[in-house]
Amino acid sequence: MTRNMKTGSPIKLIILFAFPLMIGNLCQQFYGIADTLIVGRTLGIGALAAVGSTASLSFLIIGFAQGVAAGLSIITAQRFGANDTEGVRKSAAVCLVVSGTITAIFTTFSVLFTRQILQLMNTPPDILDDAYHFIVIIFAGFGAAMLFNLLSSLILALGDSRTPLLFLMLASGLNVGLELFFILVLHMGVAGAGLATVLAQLSSCAGCLVYIVKRFPILRPRAGDWQPTRADLAAHLRVGLPMGFQNSIIAFGVLIIQFVLNGLGTTAVAAYSAAQKLDVVCMQPMIALGIAMATYAAQNYGAGKLERIRTGLRQCCVLSLSTSAAIGLAAILFGKQIVWLFVGNAPAVIHLAQIYFNCNCSLYFLLAALFAVRYTLQGVGKSFVPTAAGIMELGMRAVAAGVLARFLGFAGVSLSNPLAWVGSLSILIPSYLLVSRQWKRQAAQSPLCVSPSAAQPETNR
Repeated sequence: MTRNMKTGSPIKLIILFAFPLMIGNLCQQFYGIADTLIVGRTLGIGALAAVGSTASLSFLIIGFAQGVAAGLSIITAQRFGANDTEGVRKSAAVCLVVSGTITAIFTTFSVLFTRQILQLMNTPPDILDDAYHFIVIIFAGFGAAMLFNLLSSLILALGDSRTPLLFLMLASGLNVGLELFFILVLHMGVAGAGLATVLAQLSSCAGCLVYIVKRFPILRPRAGDWQPTRADLAAHLRVGLPMGFQNSIIAFGVLIIQFVLNGLGTTAVAAYSAAQKLDVVCMQPMIALGIAMATYAAQNYGAGKLERIRTGLRQCCVLSLSTSAAIGLAAILFGKQIVWLFVGNAPAVIHLAQIYFNCNCSLYFLLAALFAVRYTLQGVGKSFVPTAAGIMELGMRAVAAGVLARFLGFAGVSLSNPLAWVGSLSILIPSYLLVSRQWKRQAAQSPLCVSPSAAQPETNR
C-alpha cells in the first residue's frame, strides 16, 4: 500500500510511517541480538568477542550497500512525489543495475581479503579464526543484504513501511531457529551463526520480490526501461554513491575504534560488543523517524512543497528529542541487566558495559537531531553534505582513538560515538539552515508556484 505524504498532518504521517519501520528495524537488529545471545551463552565469551570484533568490518562493507540502496531510492521517491509513473519504473531499473554491479565487485573483494583485513585490524590471535569463519560467510552473502536493502528501500519510497516489517519478522524467527539448529545440532560454531543470518536475509529478499511483482506494477521495469540514459545513471549515482561512501566513511572511523579496542583485550571487546547490541536497539526509534523524514522530504520536494518539509522537520525533532531522553535514561538504569543475559556471570564485562552506557546513552539527544536533519537533507538530494558530515565523524573518532583512549582506556573508546555526533552536527545544522533560507527566498519570489527544479534532485552545493 502506497502512502501519499504530501497532504495531511506532517507529524501524523511521519509517525504512521516510522512506527512499522521501527518495528522492522528492531526485528533486523534481532539478528545481531540472536547472534550475541546464542553465541555468548552456548559458545562462550571468546566466541562472543570473535563475532563482536567483526561488527565494524561488516558495517564497512554492508553499510555501503545500505547507503547506496537508500540513496538510489531517493530518486524513486522524488519521481513518485512528482506523479512521474514512467520515471519511477526507469528509476527502479537503474537501481537494480547499479546494485548488481556493486554486489559483484564487493563480494569478490571482501571474500578474497577477509583474513588479511582482520589481521590488519589487530584482531586478538585467540579469536582470529572464529572471527574469520563468521564474517567470511556474511561477506559471501553480501548479495542477499544488498538486494533486500534495495527492494525494501523501493517499497519505502512509495510510502509503504509495513510490508518490509512483515518480511523482517518472518526472517527474524527463521534466523533464531536456524542458528540454534546449526550451533546446537550440527555443531558448526560461529560459522553456523553467519550462515543462519544469510539464509534469513535471503528469505526476506524472496518475500519482497514476490510482493513487488504482485502488488507494485509501478516498480516493474519494462523492456525499454533497462536502457537508462547517462542522465538517469548520473542522477542516481549522484545521490546513491555519496550515501554509500558516507556509511563507509563512518564505518572506517568505527574500524579505527575497533583496532584500538582490540588492543585492550578480549574482555573489552566482549563488553563493547554486548553493550553495542543494546545501544543499537535503543537507536531504532530515532533511526525510524529519520528514515521517515527522508521519504517525507523526498515526496514533498518532488511536489515542490518546501515549507511543508520545514514544518515536518520541526515536529519530528520535538518528538525524536523527547523520545531519545526517555530511552537513554532507561538504558543507563537497566542496561547492565540486559548485558548479563548475553554474558552471564562476568562482572568485569558488565562493569565495562555500564561505562559504555553512561558515555553514550546520556547524549542520545545529539543523535536524535543528527538523524532527523541528515535524512531530511538526503531526501531533497543534498547528498554531499551528509558525506562531509561523515568525514567529520571520522576525524572525531580518530581523536578519540588517538587521544582519549590513551588516557581514559575503555571510557575513551566509549566516548568516540558522542564526539562523532558533535562533529557531524557541526556540518549538518549550518547546512540545513542555509538550505532552509534558500527555500524561504524561493517562496517569497513565487509563493504560488512550484520551483522549476522541484521535480529533480538538487545539485550538491
